[in-house]
Amino acid sequence: MSRLFANRDFALAAIVLALVLLIGARSPVFLSAGSVVGVLTDTSFLFMLTLAQMGIILTRGIDLSVAANVGLVGMVSALASRAHPDAPIILIVVMAIGLGALLGAVNGALISGFSIPPIVVTLGTLSIYRGAIFLIAGGEWLTSKDMTPAFLAFPALNILGVPILIVIAALVSVGFWVLFGHTRIGRALYAVGGNPVAARYCGVDLGRQQFFVHTLAGAVSGLCGFLWVSRYGIAYSDIAQGYELTIIAACVIGGVSIAGGIGSVAGALLGALFLGVVVNALPVINVSPFWQMLISGAVILAAVVVNARGSRREGKIILREARQKAAQGSAA
Repeated sequence: MSRLFANRDFALAAIVLALVLLIGARSPVFLSAGSVVGVLTDTSFLFMLTLAQMGIILTRGIDLSVAANVGLVGMVSALASRAHPDAPIILIVVMAIGLGALLGAVNGALISGFSIPPIVVTLGTLSIYRGAIFLIAGGEWLTSKDMTPAFLAFPALNILGVPILIVIAALVSVGFWVLFGHTRIGRALYAVGGNPVAARYCGVDLGRQQFFVHTLAGAVSGLCGFLWVSRYGIAYSDIAQGYELTIIAACVIGGVSIAGGIGSVAGALLGALFLGVVVNALPVINVSPFWQMLISGAVILAAVVVNARGSRREGKIILREARQKAAQGSAA
């Protein structure tokens, strides 16, 4: 476990704790058990999607279609519930995960098969998936009256007193922790992001890794799509629109390097938790949504600057040592 947490992660955890305590001092209700559970429940989607995005970023990629995937699968799940009210809920869940994985596999196939930059592919599929939501629903909004009681009741379930959304997010987090830190695939993802050329010489297939992480991210997005619609009881064409930016922000805040090859599950979760606390706390202390956007943007920029300075510091040391050796050689 010691290798799971880095100093950056401890620092971020301290910042999150300080933020919670400061908000609690202003509004003590925020520190209540019910409020804490509410924050974790509301942030459960962000936890899962941030880890899915982290896998893609580790390979020097980016997925801008993840929120559109959530929206499309959520709409299909709602339509399936209306069309087949007697269908077992587990069947709809499996369908959502499978459809999400298929949409992610489309991204992975285009990226790995045609060597198209991930940002270009996912920007295109973002528009395609958003358009598909409107087409399959005919521009219609589905509300809770169009969904079965079992469909709507699933996110409200509790396991040993813990909301099922938190349980699912915890299981997904453990799965990613094992995948990234204790499997050959995880080591290959870090290798590809750290040095693609060296990874290729070691027998790591870049295209295969890209296809895998995009398919996996799609499966997680599909699960979140079902959970999102069943929890809020509404499905429309703009579901989770813009949420991909929040997901990427959580990765950056959590120390996942956009340059690839650097990041931890703990850091990504803390980055998501930080944004979750901000989103849930600012309305409690009567802060305007516009200030919320400003604060989130400032934090993202600060995280990028910290990451950039850390990388540049290492480069300066190398160059300084090289210059010193060159000067010593010339003097000799």
